[in-house]
Amino acid sequence: MTSPQLPTRTVGPYSPIDTDGPRVPLYTEEFAADPHRAYREMRERYGSLVPVDLAPGVPGTLVVGYRSALRILNDPDHFPADSRIWQQDIPADCPVRPMLEWRPCAVRTAGVEHLRYRQATVAGLDKVDLFALQHTVERIAIPLINSFCEAGTAELIEQYAYPLTFEVINALLGCPREIGQRAAQAIHSILDGEHADQANAELARAMFDLITLKRAEPADDITTRLLQHPVGLDDMEMIHQLLTFYGAGIEHQQNLIINTLRIMLTDGRFAGGLIGGSLSTRDALDEALFIDPPMHNFCVSFPRQPILIENVWLPANQPVVISMAACNNDPAITADNQTVNRSHLSWSVGVHACPARSVAYLVVQEAIDQLLDALAEIRLAIPAEALTWRPGPFHRALASLPVVFPKSPPLHPV
Repeated sequence: MTSPQLPTRTVGPYSPIDTDGPRVPLYTEEFAADPHRAYREMRERYGSLVPVDLAPGVPGTLVVGYRSALRILNDPDHFPADSRIWQQDIPADCPVRPMLEWRPCAVRTAGVEHLRYRQATVAGLDKVDLFALQHTVERIAIPLINSFCEAGTAELIEQYAYPLTFEVINALLGCPREIGQRAAQAIHSILDGEHADQANAELARAMFDLITLKRAEPADDITTRLLQHPVGLDDMEMIHQLLTFYGAGIEHQQNLIINTLRIMLTDGRFAGGLIGGSLSTRDALDEALFIDPPMHNFCVSFPRQPILIENVWLPANQPVVISMAACNNDPAITADNQTVNRSHLSWSVGVHACPARSVAYLVVQEAIDQLLDALAEIRLAIPAEALTWRPGPFHRALASLPVVFPKSPPLHPV
């Protein structure tokens, strides 16, 4: 595969948005096939701040330097997440608009507004019983494993990671399967840029139906806790808190499970140790977060005014995207042994750091452990180099993960 020709950085201060040269497209199949090579080439030509296209004709700045990313993430006054001015010039059918447009939720707001939404979100998560959640994951995982263990072959996204994360987030939110299915399909379409405007509308409708149900039938779940929080979220605000949970709870956790399993099945440090090796699932999980986090590029901000960083002008109200994958692997900071290095940016840092970190770690690790405890001799069904990645500027997501293993009897359900 031939890499796209990247332009050479202009000498002296310049703007990645207003550059006369071509920008690096992040939405192509070629980029998805080998983003790490692309990041290295970007860094060689541009340094830490790279002119990119998030979609055809939609420019942005990609941050590939760890220290520059920390500066931006820890300075929400100059780099707020509010995108309202930017989106005025972006058509509704733009494939990346649903991921970046303003919403009344913690991810896409700043200041007092952001604090209000984050308080409700953190409170909703803080009352999750992690011991009970571990049991929930086990209860969901075993029937899924039983559905394919006697076949000796499986496709782990469709048959395991997706249905597991789907059922777990529905349990956490108290959401019926039918509503959850509509939400999950809409989020998948948004991430892939397929009819994103229609998917965005369908996602809102599904969330509104869940809110209506929980107002009538409150329970011990995150949705009810959000509704009852003292900040007094209205229906529109509730919709956008919930869709954030769905986006992270299904797609992100699914991809983290699969990316971790890919490492465990292909990296000799882990592949040789599924039965008795010294490196744990948690080590592999952190390796995946360091090398191939489920969101390679995100944590988007929109500077309030033009700002000069490393001899680069970042214009006002244009997206600045943090490449967690590139920054984690910045040669300026990487250590020799990354398998125990948990200083990565994949949970973000600062005011927008992920509040669901403990929940996500538990769900992903338990899902992987259940699978490998049941099928310890599992291996890839195809060569590792034949695996394909879904294109998209933000996520790092395999299209499939086919595996084979000795046929095994069903497990006893818990």
